[in-house]
Amino acid sequence: MNFKKSIPYLFASLSILTISSCKKDNEKALLLQPQTTESLKNNGKDSLTVNDTLLLHPKLANTKNAIYSWTVNGARTGSDSVYTFKAVNKGDFKISFKAATAGGEITVDYQIHVWDKYENGFYILNEGWFGHGTGTVSFYRYNTNKMEDSIFVKENPAKDLNPVSSTLQSGVVFKNKFYLVSKVGGPMVVTNEYNMKELARIPSQGGNDWRSFVGINETKGLLSSGKGVFPVDLNTLAIGRTIDGIGGQVGDMIKQGGYIFVLSSTDGIVILNAADNKVVKKIPGVSVGFTRTIDGNIWAAGGTKLFKINASLDVESITVPFTVFGSWGAWHPGSITASTKENAVFIAKNESFSGGTKLYKYIPGNDASLQAPFLMLPTGKILYGAGLSYNAKLDQLLVNTVQSGFGENFSVNNLYFYDPITAAIKKTVSYSGYYFPSVIVSHQ
Repeated sequence: MNFKKSIPYLFASLSILTISSCKKDNEKALLLQPQTTESLKNNGKDSLTVNDTLLLHPKLANTKNAIYSWTVNGARTGSDSVYTFKAVNKGDFKISFKAATAGGEITVDYQIHVWDKYENGFYILNEGWFGHGTGTVSFYRYNTNKMEDSIFVKENPAKDLNPVSSTLQSGVVFKNKFYLVSKVGGPMVVTNEYNMKELARIPSQGGNDWRSFVGINETKGLLSSGKGVFPVDLNTLAIGRTIDGIGGQVGDMIKQGGYIFVLSSTDGIVILNAADNKVVKKIPGVSVGFTRTIDGNIWAAGGTKLFKINASLDVESITVPFTVFGSWGAWHPGSITASTKENAVFIAKNESFSGGTKLYKYIPGNDASLQAPFLMLPTGKILYGAGLSYNAKLDQLLVNTVQSGFGENFSVNNLYFYDPITAAIKKTVSYSGYYFPSVIVSHQ
């Protein structure tokens, strides 16, 4: 046999076998169904904020000659193996990816929630440094654990909260609107609850001394002030005549059932019929309010008493082991709040204006719960403004402090996140600046 002549034939045969084998391998690959090679994080569930982007890229095998498609809530949006989702609008989005070959297809689903710009967090309303500038609105974002400053002016660059002599003192969320209330000649501004864009305002004016807002229904609300309570038309923001029967300065207000509870410097609690604003009852001796426990009772305090008012307007008083001070000399919202998970009230032991270092927790029916402070602030820290607020989303007690002392001490700010059961500090956020925080406002 001539081996030299046989070699070309041998190579030719091997080549045919190799080509045949490769062809079969290719045909086999084409008939394999695409598969995922790793599980989706959190089962494909994720969230982001309006204007953010999210890159989606499922890891796959067996994708030779695959055809890809992406849909968002059923509408086709892409044909690549990766997709960048741009969060344009808030809401829930189902994003589906499909890879198809001759061997079959696979679908991967993502569930994405888009938060509005200032939805995934809470607000802090700051008085501002009196005489140096107006108050500001800060926002704490849950997913970044950071504080964002001056968001009202950032979202409304042509607007302001002047005059500089005014202080931004309180804020109330009502029917997807955010009511920002200023003292000392300042405006009352209405913004969108979630994006902070201004919708309307009661202009600044000498003699204005607004304190707080309470919504009654879609068209009616009340504004408290240093000289009484005024009805306000929520469509036009027109102010009505002062409500009769309420004396002195008026601060916090809250609605429960068919009643409005109003705090007066001279009358204590004045309870109004929400239908006609007529006085139903007065409860003297009260200087701090208001909060609502999960059983529907309204709570306030004054002197050495904590007051519980039920649906029938019956009053029960509980003795507390300290004197409860109001803030009529330089008013700020009351240093009292309540849990939405357990039946419990939290109240600060403030000095004559603010500056407390101890918080008490009262569990209704358990007088022993008041025998000692629930928590004491870290050394050198004191409350400022309302100082405390219960956050239902986190199930934590939020506490604002500044440094004890004067001058530069007021620029040392700490926001503490406390466990409402154990009083353990879960987190601390420190930031600098002359903010003078008045009140924390969470989405309802």
